[in-house]
This record gives sequence, C-alpha cells and structure tokens, in this order.
Amino acid sequence: MAELQEVQITEEKPLLPGQTPEMAKTHSVETPYGSVTFTVYGTPKPKRPAILTYHDVGLNYKSCFQPLFQFGDMQEIIQNFVRVHVDAPGMEEGAPVFPLGYQYPSLDQLADMIPCILQYLNFSTIIGVGVGAGAYILSRYALTHPDTVEGLVLINIDPNAKGWMDWAAHKLTGLTSSIPEMILGHLFSQEELSGNSELIQKYRNIITHAPNLENIELYWNSYNNRRDLNLERGGAVTLKCPVMLVVGDQAPHEDAVMADSGGQPQLTQPGKLTEAFKYFLQGMGYMASSCMTRLSRSRTASLTSAASIDGNRSRSRTLSQSSESGTLPSGPPGHTMEVSC
Repeated sequence: MAELQEVQITEEKPLLPGQTPEMAKTHSVETPYGSVTFTVYGTPKPKRPAILTYHDVGLNYKSCFQPLFQFGDMQEIIQNFVRVHVDAPGMEEGAPVFPLGYQYPSLDQLADMIPCILQYLNFSTIIGVGVGAGAYILSRYALTHPDTVEGLVLINIDPNAKGWMDWAAHKLTGLTSSIPEMILGHLFSQEELSGNSELIQKYRNIITHAPNLENIELYWNSYNNRRDLNLERGGAVTLKCPVMLVVGDQAPHEDAVMADSGGQPQLTQPGKLTEAFKYFLQGMGYMASSCMTRLSRSRTASLTSAASIDGNRSRSRTLSQSSESGTLPSGPPGHTMEVSC
C-alpha cells in the first residue's frame, strides 16, 4: 500500500494555559475501493488502542468532531490515546469533485477500508467513535473484525435499512427539498432547524456552500442504501466489545436510543459527552486515576447504563453519580452504556 500524501499541520484551536500545539499528520492510502484520507494526532501509547473516529454525512472530521476534541476536559483523554480521524472519500478538505458516473463505495465497502488504515499505521486495536453514518460504518467493521475493536462510542446510530415507508417519505421529501436541506434534516431535529440558532446557521452554510456538494450527495445516497445490520440484544448478531450508545435529546426516536437524525451531542453537549466517554474508558480499564471533570464537580451526573449486550443483563438501569463518587461500576465484557445528551 503506497502512501499518497503526508503533510504536517497544526490543530486549529485556542490553546489552554500551559498547552503546546498538537501536531498532526494527514495521510492518504489506496484501498480496494479507492483512496481514503485520515489524520493522526499524537503518538501511539504502549498497550493502548487508538481512538478512531468516523463522521456523519454532510460533515468531515473537523466539522463533526473538533468541538468535542477541543473541549477542555477532553484533553486528559487525548493525552492518553493516539487519535485517527477518518474522512470518508471525497469529504476531506480540498477534495476534488468525483467525475460524473463515479461509483461511490457502499457503507459496507467504507468499513472494509479501515483495515488498510490500521495496516498502514501498524495499529492492532481501536476504540471507535462514530456519528450517524460513521457509527454505522464502525459497527459494520466491528462485526467483521471483532478482535481489532476494544470499544465503540456510537452517536445517533440507525442500524436498520430503510423500509418502504421510509423510501416513500425520502422520495417525497426529495421532490420538495434540496440535498442540503435533507442532510440538515438528518443531522438536526425539526425543532433545532426551526429555532435557527447560530449553530444551525453555521452548519447550513457549511453544507449549502460546500465545494464538494456532489461528493456529499454520493455519501448521502450510500447511507440511504445501507443494509440492515441485523443487530439483536442477546441475539446471534451482536457487537462483542463494550459499547456506549449516545442519542441527543432532540433526536426524534430517543426512546430507542439507537436513533437516526436530530441533535448532534458532540457539537452541542461536549461536556456531557466527554464525561460519559471518560467513565466508559474507566469501565474498560483505562485511565483509572482520571481526574473528575468540571461537569462532575458542578452537578450530579445521571447516566443510563446496561449490564451486557450479550443477553445476561437487565434491560437498563439509571445510575446517578454524585459529585463525591469518582467512577461508575464497570460491567462485564461486552457491556453497553446508554447516554442521552
């Protein structure tokens, strides 16, 4: 596998007191399904997996994950793990528009690109963090390569293929809405879009004026043609690693936890998500001596946790953490942790 590109960049963020600029390297490698670009921050830590992120439709790794990974309390986490931010093909900054008739990879094929990334970097295991389409891709990868995935953080995932009613609604919406508006409807709830906050205006502008909008539409089409993951709690097809399921309060199907659309907690609630992620890592046996976050010190944290994804579990229970207690009880291997932000 030949390296196509490597450039040295500095992460764009205001520095905290005493903090030095974090250097990153961007690489592109060839895979059986085309070239894929990814950016690496930090250096590998002995006996620790890499944190690998995958973004949602309409975004790239920066617009999807920067508010989370630039958050102050997240710095303790990123100092302990090397990070690999994957851009879906054609979504990276400065990406050329694909030629007319280009066959964009399916979500399954995008998942099959990940082994090429890990082989190139010589990384053996990851903790995946995915949003929407990216969460689906990482789940598909974890099902086919379970030995390389130590944990998953899945934000607003919909593991199901579109049904006939979904297709009809999608086609009808396509007759009256532009591609940017449909993608915004996937990323945010109608309440958020109607409120037209500064965040919504920012992301509407990013997507509407994206120079690679044609590429974004191809990724969008692949997402809408996804297969059913056929995941079942305690069933034959299940994720073997610990999983943290995250859904935004504004998501339309919050009760199902694995939800599509509405609310981007990594953008709007980085503090809550950072705290939950830290507890999740502690439950996996990492960062046992981690400091409490500012959020924990200032309020009572309520996290919904479940005992096991393999069937030996209660459906769910609410664990209320007071500011005096430092860690959540850790579940058995394969446990899930469900968080509403």
